[in-house]
Order: sequence, then structure tokens, then C-alpha cells
Amino acid sequence: MVFVLLYAGAAVAALPGSALTLVAGALFGSVHGVIYVSIASTLGASLSFLISRYFAREAVAAWLSTKEKFRRLDELTERHGAIIVAITRLVPLFPFNILNYGFGLTRVRFRTYVFWSWLCMLPGTILYVVGADAVFKSIRGGRVPWVLAIVLAAAIAVLVVLVRLARRKLESEGQGLRGEKEETPHE
Repeated sequence: MVFVLLYAGAAVAALPGSALTLVAGALFGSVHGVIYVSIASTLGASLSFLISRYFAREAVAAWLSTKEKFRRLDELTERHGAIIVAITRLVPLFPFNILNYGFGLTRVRFRTYVFWSWLCMLPGTILYVVGADAVFKSIRGGRVPWVLAIVLAAAIAVLVVLVRLARRKLESEGQGLRGEKEETPHE
């Protein structure tokens, strides 16, 4: 419980969670570490989203309402929130803490954000926690834990497949969105 609250608090404070994720693998092992980090990262992401949504959304939306890019992003997150959240969570180019607060500024639904964040952060969580557990056990025991190494390899493979699928979906959505924009008459 302490670890989960500490991790969630770090996420709300926009502190990097990668060190805590690795520590979870060493402290709790693969199974419990993945469970604790998954709960904690989702809780922290959700709290950050809610803080942003209820304390900053109105002001930012009013400030940026004249900006076409923001209006378009706002509309896209409302219509295609699940895929946008999924892609940004799967592709490690987007910083975790910025996404937490950033999505709160858009119209993506809270339930959509929480579910897709949790689901798409899970492969990375498994990768880091199981990897840390495997390294810790091999250092402590002086041998390679092959079961953990296989799980780690499987997590990497799943992550690669999910990122490729997400990129394809984004590309197809992007082509469809460009087509929508071209067909829409200018006001």
C-alpha cells in the first residue's frame, strides 16, 4: 500500500516513475511488482488527469480556443480518444507525466483514458518489472532465471507487435482524417 501511494504521488508530482518501476521488480518480484506498479501508475495517471481536467481545462480551452490545432486535437480526442491514448501510451516517445496532465486538457472521456492507459502501459510495466526481477535474481543467485528471461522476451515481442499495430492504426486514422478535412467546406 505504501509503495502504491508513493508511486502514485510521484506521478502526480510529475517525477519519473521508471526507477520505482525497477525497484518494484527487485522488491516484490515479477507478479506482485507488475500488479503494484500497474495499480500505482494507473492511479497516478488518473489523479493527474483529474487535476488537469478540473483545475486547468476550462482556462486552457478558453485560452487556446482560437487556435485551430488545439480545436482539432480536442475534437480528435473526443472522437478517437481510445486510439490516441493507446498509441501515445505504447510508443515511448511521449513522456508519461506530460500525457497524464495533457489528456486532462482535452475532451477524451475519463473512463476511456483510464482503461486505455492501464492496458497500454501494461506491456511496458511487465517489461521493466520482469526485467528488473530477472537481473536482481541473476545477480543474487549467480545464474540466469530462464523462465523470467522468456517472459521478458515475450513482453518485448508483444510490445513490438502492439507498437506496430498502433502505428498502422494511427496512419490509417490520419489518412481518413486528412480526407475528412479536405471534404469539409471552409467557413
